[in-house]
Amino acid sequence: MTRVLVVDDDPLVRSALALMLGGHDDIDVVGEAADGREGVRLAGELRPDVVLMDIRMPRLDGLGATRELHSRPSPPRVIVLTTFDADEQVVEALASGADGFLLKDTPPPQIVDAIRKVVDDEPMLSPSVTRTLIRRLRDEPDDGADAAAEAVARLAQLTDRESEVADAVGRGLSNAEIAGELHLSVPTVKAHVSRLFDKLQVTNRVQIAIVVHDAQKG
Repeated sequence: MTRVLVVDDDPLVRSALALMLGGHDDIDVVGEAADGREGVRLAGELRPDVVLMDIRMPRLDGLGATRELHSRPSPPRVIVLTTFDADEQVVEALASGADGFLLKDTPPPQIVDAIRKVVDDEPMLSPSVTRTLIRRLRDEPDDGADAAAEAVARLAQLTDRESEVADAVGRGLSNAEIAGELHLSVPTVKAHVSRLFDKLQVTNRVQIAIVVHDAQKG
């Protein structure tokens, strides 16, 4: 059973999400919070597996709450809820450790799928979204040469198989898709991705993709 905490300052959004998620046998909505500060407190008390986190909230916004949760041991997965085109801060949320994001008008089945994926260590990031985030997160153009050289050096420490997995992550493939392409088991892919986090000193798959794409510029 996946335990979910909903954090949003709109009571209608919270109610709708709780009602929708409550219809699935493998998901249990364990709590609701109206702002980031309350969300952080409840996350500590309720120990959810996944937090659905709004960005713009009173007292403590979703960015601050995500950073605070991510700084703790064994943090929950965080899926940011946003209107992406209007809220540039989603980039900072992902850089702060969020495991993915959803538009607030995402169809319910995709929200459920996103929750299941992040629990299975697969951020909910489509290839098109990954490319957008890479463009926004990478260094300024004046620093491009330095960023490329640093990325090449960081990738040089990887084994051949790890390099293949990193390249696939950079193309936005899921663990299952990488497993199929490289003829590996999904658990083996997960193990490789975990090692990439350590070796490249990153916290999420988007940052792996940035390293890969920066290296390709070199």
